[in-house]
Amino acid sequence: MSAAWGDSGTPALVVAAALWGALAGAVLPRAAYRFAVPPGRPWHDHCPGGHPLRGWLGTRGCGRCAGEKGRAGEKGRAQARPSVPHAPDASEVPHAPDASEVPHAPEVPDTPEVSDAPSTPGLPYAPSVLLLAGATALTCAALAAATGTRPELAVWLLLAPAGVLLAAVDLRVRRLPDPLTLPLAAAALALLGLTALLPEHTGHWLTALYGALALGGGYFVLHLLNPSGMGFGDVKLALGLGAVLGWYGWPTVLLGTFAGFLFGALYGGALLLARRAGRKTAIPFGPFLLAGAFAGLLVGAFTA
Repeated sequence: MSAAWGDSGTPALVVAAALWGALAGAVLPRAAYRFAVPPGRPWHDHCPGGHPLRGWLGTRGCGRCAGEKGRAGEKGRAQARPSVPHAPDASEVPHAPDASEVPHAPEVPDTPEVSDAPSTPGLPYAPSVLLLAGATALTCAALAAATGTRPELAVWLLLAPAGVLLAAVDLRVRRLPDPLTLPLAAAALALLGLTALLPEHTGHWLTALYGALALGGGYFVLHLLNPSGMGFGDVKLALGLGAVLGWYGWPTVLLGTFAGFLFGALYGGALLLARRAGRKTAIPFGPFLLAGAFAGLLVGAFTA
């Protein structure tokens, strides 16, 4: 095993990888919101309040909505304050009326009724920063612990945030966007090709290429056999994951593929037992495909 935790630089490397993952995951919520649209619809370019969104990276929430919500809250509190009537001077009162001259005054409640401030769409509209940053940090830390100081670690750390983003989008709308899956496959093959030129790497670029073609082709066949059960986005995602798994050889490809199906089957079985889904209920398979590849990659990196 070439990835030994006892190496003096490994703990510091894991901490550095976790920090990188936390920083990268902290700017994913905006992209998760913009990509989270049903198939056939354009990407979100406005927040739920109608304000335009600039850029793809950033935290969740809209600054303009938050400002409007704050101003609405201040206005509501100002309107809720009871007004103090002006007490007239004695000279302003001509005479003290008799009791018969005083009309019946309506009862005034002790506490004025306060209406809620106008509702504004300034609520968070994407997965929390803490959730995405934590998931990406844990993913990167585990990859660093398994890979050690080998040069392919840089590739895993660059691809990990994209994997977390894909899982977040697929969980929300059961969609794996092409602008994420296809560049992931191209980036994996290109970066691994550069890594193969560096010393001390432990993978094989040709096997990565063949793994991408094999896994993508296999999922394409499954898509043709059962389009409702295997989306075409899963096929495109399999290209990139096949390249990553293929770097460490065919056993890693088989392990990662089997783990993905196993995780998906366990999740579906749990839903059936909890009576939250039926036998024909569609579930997003992308997160389990990614989780299986992650498990296979950890084992492949640790044993390489």
